[in-house]
Amino acid sequence: MSDKKANLVLQPSGASYELDVISGTEGPDAIDISRLYGDAGIFTYDPGFVSTASCHSSITYIDGDEGILRYRGYPIEQLAAKSTFIEVAYLLLYGELPDARQLADFNGIITHHTMVNEALLRFFEGYHYDAHPMAMMVGVVGSLAGFYHDSLDIFDPRQRDICAHRLIAKIPTIAAACHKHNVGEPVMYPRNDLSYSANFMHMLKGTPCEDYEVDPLAERALDLLFILHADHEQNASTSTVRLAGSSGANPFACVSAGITSLWGPAHGGANEAVLTMLEEMGSVRNIDKYIARAKDKDDSYRLMGFGHRVYKNYDPRARIIREVCHLVLEKLADSNNPLFELALKLEEIATNDEYFVERKLYPNVDFYSGIIYRALGIPDNMFTVMFAIARTVGWVSHWTEMVSDPQFRIGRPRQIYDGAPKRDYVPIGERS
Repeated sequence: MSDKKANLVLQPSGASYELDVISGTEGPDAIDISRLYGDAGIFTYDPGFVSTASCHSSITYIDGDEGILRYRGYPIEQLAAKSTFIEVAYLLLYGELPDARQLADFNGIITHHTMVNEALLRFFEGYHYDAHPMAMMVGVVGSLAGFYHDSLDIFDPRQRDICAHRLIAKIPTIAAACHKHNVGEPVMYPRNDLSYSANFMHMLKGTPCEDYEVDPLAERALDLLFILHADHEQNASTSTVRLAGSSGANPFACVSAGITSLWGPAHGGANEAVLTMLEEMGSVRNIDKYIARAKDKDDSYRLMGFGHRVYKNYDPRARIIREVCHLVLEKLADSNNPLFELALKLEEIATNDEYFVERKLYPNVDFYSGIIYRALGIPDNMFTVMFAIARTVGWVSHWTEMVSDPQFRIGRPRQIYDGAPKRDYVPIGERS
């Protein structure tokens, strides 16, 4: 709490209320309105919560105007260049980078929790063969509380840790099983000798017929994407996890709720939308036509994967992943695939076009991640699932932070009621 105060004066009564101003380590101040309804009998109105801070958090800091993203104070650029996803997961969960022993112990815990109860795999038999993987993820992840109910005391720090470890470890196993159900192949069990990202590729692409060798570049690209997607402050799905968790719900149910929110095309489906856009364009020859449509103020068409609601400058994650994207396309992609040629040409044109540069509509992380996933042979319907694997770390970190907060209480947003005023019941025979 800072010494700053804000004064609210209501007109025409002239009633005045002094409000505390809260300052964080960085970022804008916030006016504390928590007592406003009790003192003044009024609510504040903020659709989409674009000007409302819902909590204190020490996990992630974003400055959209400056293109800054930091996990626990560490710039995303440094973590992407020097770290691994497992190390970043430890950082997000516990607040500090691990030493060598801590990292080895944490990696061992995650590795040895990747198996799921065998009965859990029978859940997939109840889904239609072409069920969307995100539909299966919502149901199967939510069911984990029925299998691992030995550690559901959310107020016990040790049990919170166990739940967090289980979620981080088992999400890739469940995700890969969703894909195997779609294609009618047997589920591949995890291997303890592989890294987190390589193990997922093994479970996704491997079969019992032969060993699947994970390309080191594919492993690194996937690990990097997991790092970049691990957390992003109070986005829709993270806020959903927090709101669900505020009731005291178990973390498996909360993460299932987060997956549901992520499934929306305005949130986790953006990278899939990029591929849909490129396929609609069809050819390099059509780029000019679609760019002209994007510039036409009377046309609702827009380029997917360009610009960002939060970042009013260049998305810092896009700058990191761009180089890897080009390496993946050069080494692993089908050089004859016109879609990849189209993507690179669109990137070149848009980043040099005065219209897009002036409006800071630069390629964002979704533009590059969708292209990388396609180049790695990951099906389009798995793109949002990939996002969920990475974001699970952020979700459980925020859930843990919220539950251990002394101010922990159930979330209860207010509303402005616009319905009918009081009216009396009319018997059915008398209604006109």
